[in-house]
Amino acid sequence: MLGAFDIDIMPLIAGAGVIGLAVAFGAQGLVSDIVTGFFLLLEKQIDVEDYVTIAGLDGIVEEVGLRTTRIRGFDGTLHFIPNRDIMSVSNHSRGNMEAFIDIGISFNDNINEAMAVLQTATKKLYEEDENIVEEPYVLGVTSFDEYDMKIRILTYTTNMNQWAVERKLRQVCKEALDEAGIHIPLPQQIYTDHKANG
Repeated sequence: MLGAFDIDIMPLIAGAGVIGLAVAFGAQGLVSDIVTGFFLLLEKQIDVEDYVTIAGLDGIVEEVGLRTTRIRGFDGTLHFIPNRDIMSVSNHSRGNMEAFIDIGISFNDNINEAMAVLQTATKKLYEEDENIVEEPYVLGVTSFDEYDMKIRILTYTTNMNQWAVERKLRQVCKEALDEAGIHIPLPQQIYTDHKANG
């Protein structure tokens, strides 16, 4: 009909083709988002309030939608992740979590004595803290550093409580070592007063 009125329809056809192609590519991304979101929900790979690593981002899941997933980073940043960008999911909220610390002692201290003191202190904490699900185990010396030798302590906690337990472990270990006369060495620097020496 347009041709009957001497209207060139080729530019219109070309333009419609370009628009159709753009819509097709956009729809492809949308369909990919929806399909991925559907399987995330169906398989319950993640739930709200889970601690996850997705698309290289760590955080707490705030919402799982058909098109995007929202994750709140630990610095407060809210990340909107298109579901098609979720190639793999690491869910840190399924089951008990590992907690471990390294405590440094002097090279002059007795290793066996230090380990016994740490084992007693961490066992007491285990009996008092319901978030610790497995009695802490003093593994032994894991490394020699410039100023000290590191003793590692390992345990397992209820989900999302591993960081709080690690902080408590450091506190009770420091207090127990101080009481036993075993000191945690620290690097020391000596500053010279050039004016006094001059």
